[in-house]
Amino acid sequence: MVNIHPSALVHPKAQLGIGVSVGAFTIIGEHVTVGDGTSIGSHCVIEGHTQIGRDNKIHHYAALGGVPQDKKYNGEPTRLEIGDRNTIREFVSFNVGTAQDKGVTSIGSDNWVMGYVHIAHDCRVGNQTILASNAQLAGHCEVGDWAILGGHTGYHQFVRIGAHAMIGGGSMLVQDVPPFVMAQGYPTIPRGINAEGLKRRGFTSEAINAIKQAYRTIYKSGLSLDEARLKLDELQKSAPEVGILNEFLASSQRGIIR
Repeated sequence: MVNIHPSALVHPKAQLGIGVSVGAFTIIGEHVTVGDGTSIGSHCVIEGHTQIGRDNKIHHYAALGGVPQDKKYNGEPTRLEIGDRNTIREFVSFNVGTAQDKGVTSIGSDNWVMGYVHIAHDCRVGNQTILASNAQLAGHCEVGDWAILGGHTGYHQFVRIGAHAMIGGGSMLVQDVPPFVMAQGYPTIPRGINAEGLKRRGFTSEAINAIKQAYRTIYKSGLSLDEARLKLDELQKSAPEVGILNEFLASSQRGIIR
């Protein structure tokens, strides 16, 4: 059974799963699919080629699947894909992708997205992340699993935030933040590793110590990044977690914060 408020406008071709609820004055477009058990508040607009998974909680005034804020966009049928069990709070906006990238903006599962967050075209957000109020992602950004983005933070196009990283409030990111690293400020600088978060997620003390050693190699040893990566090659033989960090460094296009 679907519970749709009488004042909501739902296109006849939209696909709503079992147990979906739609609040007052919400608009749902033709190419939208909503999974079982998802609740949608009042005054929301969900449009474009948007696929939403099951058991999401979408609060009032969310705007999902709108066209990109990109002058190159020319009406191509690009997509927005949202996973399961996400909490999406008030006045959040997610745009569909562009043909200049993979054509899809993707948000994983079990994310906590607070009010006024903007996720622009072609962004890729993983699972179990927290995006605090007014975090603003420009186009093509990537956010790894378990990352925490503080409130009132800005992210330049193509910036990548590694898994388990934590960004302090009020920061402005123009370069990548490696996995496990805490960062804050404008310009944003590294502030150590997210040791407490790693403990809460079950990382062993040995793994955390190896990550700390890798951090010191990158940021405290005086080595160039290429030299530091050679040291990490050795360290990751006994600590697989360091391999995640090293792989991120190898694929960084904008360079990492220093």
